[in-house]
Amino acid sequence: QVQMQQSGPGLVKPSETLSLICTVSGMSVTTNYYYWSWIRQSPSKGLEWVGSMAFNGNTYYSPSLKSRTSISRGTWNNQFTLHLSSVTPEDTAVYYCNVQKYGGFPEYWGQGTQVTVSQ
Repeated sequence: QVQMQQSGPGLVKPSETLSLICTVSGMSVTTNYYYWSWIRQSPSKGLEWVGSMAFNGNTYYSPSLKSRTSISRGTWNNQFTLHLSSVTPEDTAVYYCNVQKYGGFPEYWGQGTQVTVSQ
Protein backbone atom coordinates (compact mmCIF):
# COMPACT_ATOMS: atom_id res chain seq x y z
CA GLN A 1 0.00 0.00 0.00
CA VAL A 2 1.24 3.47 -0.87
CA GLN A 3 1.79 5.90 1.97
CA MET A 4 2.88 9.50 1.72
CA GLN A 5 4.32 11.11 4.85
CA GLN A 6 4.85 14.84 4.94
CA SER A 7 7.37 16.64 7.11
CA GLY A 8 8.44 20.23 7.49
CA PRO A 9 7.97 23.33 9.61
CA GLY A 10 4.58 24.67 10.53
CA LEU A 11 5.79 28.23 10.95
CA VAL A 12 7.90 30.19 8.50
CA LYS A 13 8.91 33.84 8.67
CA PRO A 14 8.16 36.23 5.82
CA SER A 15 10.85 36.34 3.09
CA GLU A 16 12.21 32.92 4.12
CA THR A 17 12.05 29.70 2.10
CA LEU A 18 9.49 27.05 2.93
CA SER A 19 10.67 23.48 2.46
CA LEU A 20 8.35 20.50 2.77
CA ILE A 21 9.29 16.87 2.28
CA CYS A 22 7.03 14.06 1.13
CA THR A 23 8.39 10.61 1.87
CA VAL A 24 6.81 7.85 -0.17
CA SER A 25 6.57 4.19 0.68
CA GLY A 26 5.04 1.37 -1.32
CA MET A 27 5.84 2.95 -4.68
CA SER A 28 8.87 4.47 -6.37
CA VAL A 29 8.86 8.16 -7.30
CA THR A 30 10.29 7.05 -10.66
CA THR A 31 7.37 4.75 -11.50
CA ASN A 32 6.49 5.31 -15.14
CA TYR A 33 3.67 7.74 -15.95
CA TYR A 34 3.11 8.94 -12.40
CA TYR A 35 3.18 12.57 -11.34
CA TRP A 36 4.05 13.76 -7.86
CA SER A 37 2.45 17.01 -6.84
CA TRP A 38 2.09 19.66 -4.19
CA ILE A 39 -1.30 21.23 -3.59
CA ARG A 40 -2.31 23.84 -1.04
CA GLN A 41 -5.59 24.94 0.44
CA SER A 42 -6.49 28.17 2.16
CA PRO A 43 -9.80 29.85 3.03
CA SER A 44 -9.03 32.77 0.76
CA LYS A 45 -7.86 30.88 -2.33
CA GLY A 46 -9.41 27.46 -1.98
CA LEU A 47 -7.55 24.49 -3.45
CA GLU A 48 -4.51 25.54 -5.47
CA TRP A 49 -2.06 23.45 -7.46
CA VAL A 50 1.52 24.45 -6.66
CA GLY A 51 3.55 22.19 -8.90
CA SER A 52 4.41 18.66 -9.98
CA MET A 53 7.34 16.46 -10.81
CA ALA A 54 6.92 13.74 -13.39
CA PHE A 55 8.31 10.22 -13.17
CA ASN A 56 11.12 11.27 -15.53
CA GLY A 57 12.13 14.29 -13.45
CA ASN A 58 10.40 16.97 -15.51
CA THR A 59 8.82 19.70 -13.41
CA TYR A 60 5.73 21.83 -13.88
CA TYR A 61 4.77 24.82 -11.79
CA SER A 62 1.78 27.04 -11.31
CA PRO A 63 2.36 30.18 -13.41
CA SER A 64 1.55 32.39 -10.43
CA LEU A 65 4.14 30.65 -8.25
CA LYS A 66 6.71 29.57 -10.81
CA SER A 67 9.29 32.24 -10.00
CA ARG A 68 9.40 31.11 -6.35
CA THR A 69 8.87 27.35 -6.60
CA SER A 70 11.09 24.37 -7.13
CA ILE A 71 10.47 20.66 -6.66
CA SER A 72 13.30 18.20 -6.27
CA ARG A 73 13.48 14.51 -5.50
CA GLY A 74 15.74 11.94 -3.97
CA THR A 75 15.45 8.57 -5.65
CA TRP A 76 17.70 6.98 -3.04
CA ASN A 77 15.29 7.89 -0.23
CA ASN A 78 12.11 8.01 -2.32
CA GLN A 79 11.28 11.57 -1.35
CA PHE A 80 10.24 14.69 -3.18
CA THR A 81 10.60 18.16 -1.76
CA LEU A 82 8.86 21.48 -2.26
CA HIS A 83 10.81 24.70 -1.93
CA LEU A 84 8.84 27.95 -1.95
CA SER A 85 10.99 31.03 -1.56
CA SER A 86 10.26 34.57 -0.41
CA VAL A 87 7.09 33.53 1.38
CA THR A 88 4.49 36.03 2.50
CA PRO A 89 1.41 35.67 4.72
CA GLU A 90 -0.53 34.89 1.52
CA ASP A 91 1.34 31.59 1.37
CA THR A 92 -0.28 30.50 4.61
CA ALA A 93 -2.20 27.31 3.81
CA VAL A 94 -2.47 23.60 4.38
CA TYR A 95 -0.02 21.94 2.00
CA TYR A 96 -0.56 18.44 0.63
CA CYS A 97 1.48 16.08 -1.49
CA ASN A 98 -0.23 13.61 -3.78
CA VAL A 99 0.37 11.26 -6.68
CA GLN A 100 -1.59 10.48 -9.80
CA LYS A 101 -1.10 8.61 -13.01
CA TYR A 102 -0.91 10.61 -16.19
CA GLY A 103 -4.47 11.41 -17.27
CA GLY A 104 -5.94 10.19 -14.01
CA PHE A 105 -6.96 11.53 -10.65
CA PRO A 106 -4.95 11.76 -7.43
CA GLU A 107 -4.70 8.32 -5.91
CA TYR A 108 -2.85 8.93 -2.68
CA TRP A 109 -2.36 11.94 -0.45
CA GLY A 110 -0.11 13.03 2.35
CA GLN A 111 -1.64 13.95 5.67
CA GLY A 112 -1.36 17.70 5.08
CA THR A 113 0.84 20.28 6.78
CA GLN A 114 -0.49 23.55 8.13
CA VAL A 115 2.04 26.20 7.21
CA THR A 116 1.71 29.66 8.70
CA VAL A 117 3.82 32.55 7.47
CA SER A 118 4.26 35.01 10.32
CA GLN A 119 6.85 36.87 12.31
